[in-house]
Amino acid sequence: MAEKGKVVSSEKVQGAQDLTPGSDSDAPVVAVLQETPKRSWKSYIWDTFDKSPEERKFLFKLDATLMTLASLGYFIKYLDQVNINNAFVSGMKEDMNLFGNELNYMQTCWTVGYVIGEIPSNMLLTRIRPSIWIPACEVTWSVLTILLTKCTNATQLYVLRFFIGLAESTFYPGMQYIVGSWYRKDELAKRSCLFHAMGNVGSMVSGYLMAGSHNLDGVHGYHGWQWLFITNTVVSLPIAIAGFFFLPDLPEITRAWYFTPEDIALAKKRMELEGRAQRSPYTKAKFKKIFTSWHIYTLVLLYILFNNGNGGNSQPAFPLWLKSEGYSIRDVNLYPTIVEVISVITTLIYAWTSDSLFRGARWPAIVFSGLVKIIAYVGLTVWKVPTPFTWSVA
Repeated sequence: MAEKGKVVSSEKVQGAQDLTPGSDSDAPVVAVLQETPKRSWKSYIWDTFDKSPEERKFLFKLDATLMTLASLGYFIKYLDQVNINNAFVSGMKEDMNLFGNELNYMQTCWTVGYVIGEIPSNMLLTRIRPSIWIPACEVTWSVLTILLTKCTNATQLYVLRFFIGLAESTFYPGMQYIVGSWYRKDELAKRSCLFHAMGNVGSMVSGYLMAGSHNLDGVHGYHGWQWLFITNTVVSLPIAIAGFFFLPDLPEITRAWYFTPEDIALAKKRMELEGRAQRSPYTKAKFKKIFTSWHIYTLVLLYILFNNGNGGNSQPAFPLWLKSEGYSIRDVNLYPTIVEVISVITTLIYAWTSDSLFRGARWPAIVFSGLVKIIAYVGLTVWKVPTPFTWSVA
């Protein structure tokens, strides 16, 4: 390994042999890397500007495939997750004679499926190729989404929502695992935030689709909210199927047709410089190390608090309030998208400022956003606030 800060140039990386089936073990492998990349102002705009031409080309391929699929996958995950909220406030409640708490039960069933599936599903990811498992789960929840159009009572909705949550449980943690297996530390923040922001885009587009689908009410005998589930599936399935062909798996097992043996050797060397271990069998010692680490419990607690403070996607208080105030179905679905637009913008601001202004520190953005939410929620809870304040904190 090169000395810290030195360039490793034109070396045959150990382990480059047999990177892909049928590859020539004597093929030259050129890897131009820096253990600690030097940074110029351009890298704060996008990190590839300071990298070697070989690494830039490799990262372009990776961004064009992995990050595109991750972002689009998270988009359809949220599209198919929050559509029940849009449908409920857009006629489903009345057409199926539902009451308010039944929406909570639908969300609870989805959450139960999600919680049950997360750990075993992502353990399977270390044994089944991600390019098979993740797209298969995407196809499953896409098909289950269109089946929501055939539900005639709340019980059927509960069952389907449970299995949609079960199928979706693998995507977010699994894709974060895959992304973390390809990118170096200085490359992760912006990409992770772009990936995460696509969830807000999914929620936003769900509102737009419901507003448009309402105009199809009665076409071919379907209600407008049923057309939302149909269009969601039409959007989701092609993206899910693309994953079978373009998702690159992990560096040590990838069979991606768009990577050369040199690309794969470069990917492995990059992870070696980051100190990231390759996959290994599950052992009693590994389980003990995982479950005796304080990090996992702290992260669980923080994520619970994060989700409780980000309840708009599971408990659509704002759309329900708008409906209670007499707004039209179109407005009930469109006005909440303003919240998602603001979320996308602030997420990207947090990503770029934490990398540049705060020199890699993440806590300032976390603390600032948390304080804003505390002030907003306390204001809504403690005082009977005027309507403009409700809009401003929604």
